[in-house]
Amino acid sequence: MFRCLSQSINKRTLSTIAASFKTHNGVEIIPLEASIHHHKSAPSFDSDSSFDIYEHLVSTYRDSRCSKDAKLFHLRILKLGFRYDTFICNTLVNVYVRAGDLVSARKVFDEMPERNSVSWAILISGYTKNGMFSEACEMFREMVSSGFFPNYYAIGSVLRACQEFGPSGLKLGMQIHGLISKSTYAFDVLACNVLISMYGRCSAYSDCAHGVFEDIESKNLISWNSIISVYSQRGDEVSTFQLFSTMQREDSGYSFRPNEYTFGSLITAACSCVDSGLCLLEQLLTRIKKSGLVSDLYVGSALVSGFARFGCFDYARKIFEQMSQRNVVSMNGLMVGLVRQKFGEEATEVFVEMRNMVDLNVDSYVILLSAFAEFSALEEGRRKGKEVHGYVIRSGLIDKKVAVGNGLVNMYAKCGAIDDSRSVFRLMVEKDSVSWSTIISGLDQNEYFEEAIKSFCEMRRAGVVLSNFTLISTLSSCASLSWIKLGQQIHGEAFKWGVDLDVSVSNALLALYADTGCLAECLNVFSLMPEDDQVSWNTVIGALSNSEASISEAVKYYLNMMRVGWSPNRVTFINILAATSSLSLGKVKQQIHAQVIKYHMADETTIENALLASYGKCGEMDECEKIFSRMSDRKDDVSWNSMISGYIHNELLLKAMDLVWFMTQRGQRLDHFTFATVLSACASVATLERGMEVHACALRACLESDVVVGSALVDMYSKCGRIDYALRFFDTMPIRNVYSWNSMISGYARHGHGDKALRLFSRMKLDGPPPDHVTFVGILSACSHAGLVDEGFKHFKSMSQVYGLAPRMEHFSCMVDLLGRAGELDKIESFINKMPIKPNILIWRTVLGACCRANGRKTEFGRKAANMLFEMEPQNAVNYVLLANMYASGGKWEDVARARNLMREAKVKKEAGCSWVNMKDGVHVFVAGDKSHPEKGLIYEKLKELNQKMKDAGYVPQTKYTLFDLEPENKEELLSYHSERLAVAFVLTRNSSLPIRIMKNLRVCGDCHSAFKFISKIVGRQLVLRDSNRFHHFDDGKCSCGDYW
Repeated sequence: MFRCLSQSINKRTLSTIAASFKTHNGVEIIPLEASIHHHKSAPSFDSDSSFDIYEHLVSTYRDSRCSKDAKLFHLRILKLGFRYDTFICNTLVNVYVRAGDLVSARKVFDEMPERNSVSWAILISGYTKNGMFSEACEMFREMVSSGFFPNYYAIGSVLRACQEFGPSGLKLGMQIHGLISKSTYAFDVLACNVLISMYGRCSAYSDCAHGVFEDIESKNLISWNSIISVYSQRGDEVSTFQLFSTMQREDSGYSFRPNEYTFGSLITAACSCVDSGLCLLEQLLTRIKKSGLVSDLYVGSALVSGFARFGCFDYARKIFEQMSQRNVVSMNGLMVGLVRQKFGEEATEVFVEMRNMVDLNVDSYVILLSAFAEFSALEEGRRKGKEVHGYVIRSGLIDKKVAVGNGLVNMYAKCGAIDDSRSVFRLMVEKDSVSWSTIISGLDQNEYFEEAIKSFCEMRRAGVVLSNFTLISTLSSCASLSWIKLGQQIHGEAFKWGVDLDVSVSNALLALYADTGCLAECLNVFSLMPEDDQVSWNTVIGALSNSEASISEAVKYYLNMMRVGWSPNRVTFINILAATSSLSLGKVKQQIHAQVIKYHMADETTIENALLASYGKCGEMDECEKIFSRMSDRKDDVSWNSMISGYIHNELLLKAMDLVWFMTQRGQRLDHFTFATVLSACASVATLERGMEVHACALRACLESDVVVGSALVDMYSKCGRIDYALRFFDTMPIRNVYSWNSMISGYARHGHGDKALRLFSRMKLDGPPPDHVTFVGILSACSHAGLVDEGFKHFKSMSQVYGLAPRMEHFSCMVDLLGRAGELDKIESFINKMPIKPNILIWRTVLGACCRANGRKTEFGRKAANMLFEMEPQNAVNYVLLANMYASGGKWEDVARARNLMREAKVKKEAGCSWVNMKDGVHVFVAGDKSHPEKGLIYEKLKELNQKMKDAGYVPQTKYTLFDLEPENKEELLSYHSERLAVAFVLTRNSSLPIRIMKNLRVCGDCHSAFKFISKIVGRQLVLRDSNRFHHFDDGKCSCGDYW
């Protein structure tokens, strides 16, 4: 796009052979003097007049570049009988080459009775000049095969062809290097300069370029400029300036005095240096002023572009004004720098000011179009882009140069007008690989991922050669759609064309495999990369951070990154802090925090937010509060949300709610993520009143219709026991996504409404998005709680057969639970044996829970499950409690004692069962036999009254649920003081007719379940009990679960 930069690069590259040849359009042409030198057998002339004719003929046509002159010259040679003269035939071939008629040139060459090395060199040079690099290489092979040893000109031309021909050309270039090394040219400065230029074109062979440079016995300024250019283009600013310093030290006079080419390379190197580039540019400017080259068009343009790139527009403008000769290249350079710094408006102003002072070219309009995409107000940029679009149509520029059409496609895509971008692309008369790359990139950036991939397929069918940019955008679309199979096919294409090892393409492949969870493939691509950069390391560290099984590996890669010389940047720290938040490695986190400070990033909001999230997840809220307080005015929405999430994660709900209140008081806008986070917290502890307060705040913030907030409200109301509110809100949602449907289906499952969950699932299949893995967890749970065994198996099979979803561990656990609740313990063992994945803790704990409900049946199977759990998770008290409960349900008290003894040996403690209720004066928590409550007298008096009324109504205590070997009367007393009964008695001491809502951290026992049915009928109030598994709605002596739980 930016020809001004490419011209300067080509100019530096060509400087390596400038001293060897006269050039035409940057390609060597054989001088006449060389032809005369190689002409050993000039014809004898009978008279002076014949010689004069010969001389006149040569002098008339030798410098011509006209096809008509070439044909006339050819005709006169034939008429005058000079067709067998080698020298004059060489001159004719050279004239045809200059005129661009390579077919005629080759024909004359093939008809020559005698050829010399000049004859071959002329044709090789001609092919290279006209971009026929393959033909140039083939002609060189024929020359060597015919026994001619190549001269300077043939070597220079063919090496240039190799340089442009790609990997296969480079291979031939290396063979030519081997040929040269056996000749007198081995250490010749001219031949070596050309070799440096060839090797320098491919960054992987820059060491070879340096090796050639070191072998030159008598280096000249071109040699130094060539090697400095190699390292400059490679982006190795340290080596570039070291070489420049060495050149200065070795200069005994003025032979190595830096010229415009030297300074051009140094400016490029300084621009690639992020940290100290501006300082280097300022020092270079001082040196250039001393050399008197500030006014030079080439150097001045490079300085203008460099300072503009660093945002120093005053410097750039001053240099621009000092230039003795300003042209469109200078103006374009200044605009390019402004565009790269995203100063689109300023770049447009430069164009408006300078358009009448320089001769504008196509590149000027292309850069101007790119400036519109960097406007702070994209709508304004698009409006001005339409004005330029109209001008290029009126002036005919749009049809003359494909670059203009490409610029329009790019401008519209970046301004968000993707339809206009597609229209321009569709109407383009001529399209090149840049056109396809631009439209594919635009579609990808505007999230038209499928269309981007379709365009890529169309491009391939059109026979357009793959480019790096096309591959990067297409791979990005595949990653966004999680189309890993197609991504792998494109990886194969990249491999076939030899572009997969390009660092940018490799980074796109890393991102594809990382985003789709293919960690092994991601690491494999990384290990095969010949070159990597900071993006490569960050992508791999990010992928490892997102994989629970590989988090410790992320830390190792982070350390390796620094060992090989890469400094961490903002992305690196965000990724590694995400990894350390999942590790119990406090010292590692503190060390990384110290490095954040060392690299002067501690005051960057994104890094501080990452630190808040990391410390919050590890329970270090004191550190979070220190960081948060230091942030002052730097706090953004993410900062507030991170603190709220940290409080909620650490079960500090009151602090979280206080922070939300403080945000509203200071006028801080609450976004949908804040509301979703707080609502999730309210749902986790079933605080309905708090949840309703947050709902009211969302209403005031006009976020009730937001799909994220709406889904969180559905989830909150269902988890707080108000499934009716959840349904009412779900039905009024203007937009529903898969999370909305999943929340409602899971809510029905949690409340034991299996039939309603299945009916809603049928609606989802007709009107909603495709179900995902979470949907089926809800459906299978609904079937489990409702006892719908056959229905559950039907939906389980449909996951893979209908929806292409491979069942995960949680789905297998639901099926085990389904069979366990139905009493099908024999089928559980068979089902587990047929599982395609190895059972984990979740599966075996579900099995043990099912055995607990079997009243002493299948204890061997339960013991097997317990043993598996003890191996996998020996420090979890739940496993020992479940085993003891299983034995107790079958009356095996000796085995109960042994299970409890195992628990003591493991030094683990059982979580105490507790129940709580939310009242106007706060949350009241109770444990079994609790006498710590201030109103214990009233509570136990009310409990005694309830027990008596229940017995009068026919209640008989089910002492089998005591799980202790006691006398019957002691068992009854123990049952009557369970925490949920104390909670009910407490609520009944208050005057109210509202439903009673109680939360319990463990599964409710069978006796309390029976008691609650009696209590609901006696007091005439609805009781809603949420235990660790589900909701029970007791009303008029009945439970919503139908006693199937």
